[in-house]
Amino acid sequence: MFTGIIEATAIIQKIEKRAENIQFTLTCPFTEELKIDQSLAHNGCCLTVVDISGQNYGVTAIAETLEKTNLGEWKVGSEINLERCLKFDGRLDGHIVQGHVDKNGIVKSIEDQDGSFFITIQYDETDDFTTVPQGSITVNGISLTVAASGTGEFSVAIIPYTWEFTNMKTLAPGNKVNLEFDIIGKYVTKLMKKNAVLPLQRL
Repeated sequence: MFTGIIEATAIIQKIEKRAENIQFTLTCPFTEELKIDQSLAHNGCCLTVVDISGQNYGVTAIAETLEKTNLGEWKVGSEINLERCLKFDGRLDGHIVQGHVDKNGIVKSIEDQDGSFFITIQYDETDDFTTVPQGSITVNGISLTVAASGTGEFSVAIIPYTWEFTNMKTLAPGNKVNLEFDIIGKYVTKLMKKNAVLPLQRL
């Protein structure tokens, strides 16, 4: 379980193809605090630490993960958003994030608004995955508020701090991003769809 508040960024040091999987070797400011089998969100995708060596650690992405996320586009030197799992003695500063990427989005535009940035992202909207203004959305692991919502796209406003301390500053139009939609919204949508097909009950 995560909150979408990015702790730091990691830099990819090595990428190794292993059958249908990919082993990523990364370094981050808190590598020495990590443990084998620990869950760590990378651009919003929950991966398990499988190896630690000095300042580097390793994670493995299986074929299904590579298909549903932007991990297959990572390169040596790429900057990746990181978050360790939620501690229940802390504050929930973002929103409830599972680290399970629902689908990819494509950056449509990035507008510099004199210090803040307004980013519009397109995605394949379905009944299961939609956005609402002022709702929550996770983009590359970052908990964000939807500033505007349209059919098949939404926009978020990025404050200078988030721009500087995450990999948002590396994005460009056409880039693929990982999206996780609000879990509460997904449950509500599913329940409404189920109720809509229930037969009418006679009193």
